[in-house]
Amino acid sequence: MPQKEWFATWFDSPYYHLLYQHRDDNEAKLFLDQLVQKLGLPTAARLLDLACGKGRHSLTLAQMGFEVVGADLAPNSIAAAQTQAQASGIKNVHFAVHDMRLAMDTAPFDAVFNLFTSFGYFDTLAENQAVCKALSTMLSSEGLLVIDFLNATKVCANLKPAETIAREGVVFDIKRWHNDTHIYKQIEILAAQDQTQIGVFTERVQALTKTDFVSLLASDFDIIETYGSYHLTPFDEMTSERLILIAKKKA
Repeated sequence: MPQKEWFATWFDSPYYHLLYQHRDDNEAKLFLDQLVQKLGLPTAARLLDLACGKGRHSLTLAQMGFEVVGADLAPNSIAAAQTQAQASGIKNVHFAVHDMRLAMDTAPFDAVFNLFTSFGYFDTLAENQAVCKALSTMLSSEGLLVIDFLNATKVCANLKPAETIAREGVVFDIKRWHNDTHIYKQIEILAAQDQTQIGVFTERVQALTKTDFVSLLASDFDIIETYGSYHLTPFDEMTSERLILIAKKKA
């Protein structure tokens, strides 16, 4: 049996969710409120949250009244998202385990959201292109694509090489580095009580710049807006925290 790709294992681990539990749901809602207003989506729009994790953005979009599908490669995350939707009584959101390199049968969508640096985990340019082709296939004519990615230029210039985080009896010993193509984060997981090693994971994301995305999207999309933060401020390659691209599928 072929070995699972690193992201399929790590993103489905309870330790991943423990490490990143500080994510701000209020910030996510404020971001989506502003974003939806900018996009001018009709209330009947059908949306895809691609690489949705536990569904925090999917659920927020559904609460705004949209018909939403959340898709992710991690079965445990999808199960958690479904549980939360049921507990909240939200009927207009559905979740599915899905590989973003493939188009979904449930298309077309009026807009696709790919948020919180959920792109660039693959090894080859061909796989990036496969994702972009799938995105185009799943969108309706002149449908909208939102990609929220890290600002690789600023991240590489300001990497914190080492950090230790303790949460709920678990210690995360983190090391970071980058090369010309990728940004890496090695996470050694230890039991706080006796420092026994639980596991080691290495996150690896392509150091894609705005220029890289322009090239990747050129055949199927026109980029219509670029922002540099969740407050939708202008993008600056040296200072912006995020690279948020809004693109429209070519007619």
